[in-house]
Amino acid sequence: MTRPELSELDHLREIERLASVVAGAASAEGWLSYQSEADDATPLQRAVNALARGLRHYHFPGDGCLDDEADRPELKLAGVVILRPGAMPDGVEETYEEACARLGVEARPEGWALWNTWGDGKLQVTMVVSAVDTTEGLLANWSRGKAIYPVTPVPSQIALIHHGWAAHMVFSPFGVKKLGLGGQS
Repeated sequence: MTRPELSELDHLREIERLASVVAGAASAEGWLSYQSEADDATPLQRAVNALARGLRHYHFPGDGCLDDEADRPELKLAGVVILRPGAMPDGVEETYEEACARLGVEARPEGWALWNTWGDGKLQVTMVVSAVDTTEGLLANWSRGKAIYPVTPVPSQIALIHHGWAAHMVFSPFGVKKLGLGGQS
């Protein structure tokens, strides 16, 4: 069976994806390091660590990399939605102002992010958060196949929490896997 001919950009994306798989396997084995390697690291371990450092994700506020975020746990998301004046998601028939009224939040010029996640007992919940820039960072990483998740927002970033998930979400890599939406078995 012949492989399809990839464009140069698609070829580079595939190499990056495979490199991420290698770094993930090293992490799962417990020896991946973004810092200096141990003195007893093998040449392969040093090479994989260097590869992983080169693959670092696109950074954004709330990605957990800053010292003041280190004590906040990562929040696994099923998916996200960004609501903005004049830029509503495809398929949403209501205006930004109508969506804000339905959600019970003020219509802010910066917009709102809706984070679909799970509460206690696997309850599906939507967090209405002000962290639009964090959500944009998530989407930038997810579009590159990087399974990055934000740290739990601080209370001042959470406007409301609703039962159920917001529709028209962009699914996270974790959400795709957990919900069985990958299309492959």
